Amino acid sequence: MTGRVVLVGAGPGDPELLTVRAARALRCCDVVLLDDLVDRRVLRWCRPGVRVVDVGKRGGRRSTSQRAIESLLVRLARRGHVVGRLKGGDPFVFGRGGEEWRRLRAAGVRVDAVSGLTAGIAVPAALGIPVTHRGLARGVTLVTGRTCDGGDVDWSALVRGGTTLVVYMGMHRLAAIVAALRAAGMPPATPAAAVQWGTRPDERSVVTTLDRLAAAVAARGLGSPGIVIVGAVVGLAAAAAAARAQSGTRATASYTAPVGRSRLR
Repeated sequence: MTGRVVLVGAGPGDPELLTVRAARALRCCDVVLLDDLVDRRVLRWCRPGVRVVDVGKRGGRRSTSQRAIESLLVRLARRGHVVGRLKGGDPFVFGRGGEEWRRLRAAGVRVDAVSGLTAGIAVPAALGIPVTHRGLARGVTLVTGRTCDGGDVDWSALVRGGTTLVVYMGMHRLAAIVAALRAAGMPPATPAAAVQWGTRPDERSVVTTLDRLAAAVAARGLGSPGIVIVGAVVGLAAAAAAARAQSGTRATASYTAPVGRSRLR
């Protein structure tokens, strides 16, 4: 068997945030399994004739199951293909890359990982929010707002920890998360933000306080995919927004490459 799989992180959205190593890995692939959150402009780095298979998973929509994705990865590699598994953000940060890694290794398939910028770091940075900052935040906690077993996060422990909180997959449960943080003792005036489609041209965000966050998100109509940032460092975003307003809107690449598409089985 000469095939292999590369788990590639595509970054948070803006195709210019793809790493050099990720671009180099994509040029080697015969087949790319593409997540729904990946901006298709990153496919410009693939070689001509690459086969692209859409295997995105989005809540409330018809999706490819994780088991089917893993089986397809194994099958394609055993046929001798170099397969790129292209994921938004980083494969190992709420990307289920660890599950795919274990399945592939158990099947005797060679697998490598190429890290990507995760949204919990890159998206706040694009708003001028440093998730750690001397005198404001001694650490950052990346946490999911939705668990596979239906359990909840220990929000009380996170509040006691005093770190900046970045919540993935929490937009649909935002009111409940805010209520849990308030019940755990987080002050209502704590700076907070929510960002949908971070770093992309269609990015939308609100910067407010914890007690007003859910209402502000509802008023703007923000939804998934998005992240929530809570902590004193969010207060730095207002100054950054003013600076961006003076210098103009952040430029974004607009190149779209023609790519082949197929539905492999």
